Amino acid sequence: MTRPIELVIFDCDGVLVDSERLAVRVDVQVLAALGWPLSEQEVIERFLVQRLELVLPVGRRLPPDWEDEFQPLYRNAFAAHLTPVPGVVDALDRITLPTCVASSGTHEKMRYTLGLTGLYERFAGRIFSVEEVTHGKPAPDLFLHAATRMGVEPSACAVVEDSRHGVEAARAAGMLAFGFAGGLTSAERLRGPRTIVFSDMGDLPGLVAAQG
Repeated sequence: MTRPIELVIFDCDGVLVDSERLAVRVDVQVLAALGWPLSEQEVIERFLVQRLELVLPVGRRLPPDWEDEFQPLYRNAFAAHLTPVPGVVDALDRITLPTCVASSGTHEKMRYTLGLTGLYERFAGRIFSVEEVTHGKPAPDLFLHAATRMGVEPSACAVVEDSRHGVEAARAAGMLAFGFAGGLTSAERLRGPRTIVFSDMGDLPGLVAAQG
């Protein structure tokens, strides 16, 4: 029998905050300025789907200070346009189980994005970053770390993810995965064992409850 869920672990970007599309738009600007014009779809395929390392077409890595030069573009876009993922605030209100955040982002980034969207206080003290573990997704380290810190066995955890690497990490951790296909990753790329794929955040509370 499947063990009832005792903890729901949320990814941040693309699950709680609707940042992925904004970031891709800025990626297009940044890469064009660096001499590599790509469309939004090309950026999604190369760097979000295939997870290729960001290199310029001539094989040079991006200059080490590129983030210092272009980071204001991302922060300005987020400050002007970042919102919670549609439906996620209501979903959080309706989920009665303990929750936390486990993200590949830094703590600094999450304080900023969750703060901008009014979600930080909901998770304060229960936010875990890849900075705290040795290996990032698709390794299970981050989700196992979150479960340990929350005092819940991995088999009693469910993870809400919007990326292929994220659902793979959840499976590797022995956790149930809810694959959110309402963002940039297709439902097909999220499907797999121990994974429930959905595209509307309004459906999440019912899906969680059905596993209890």
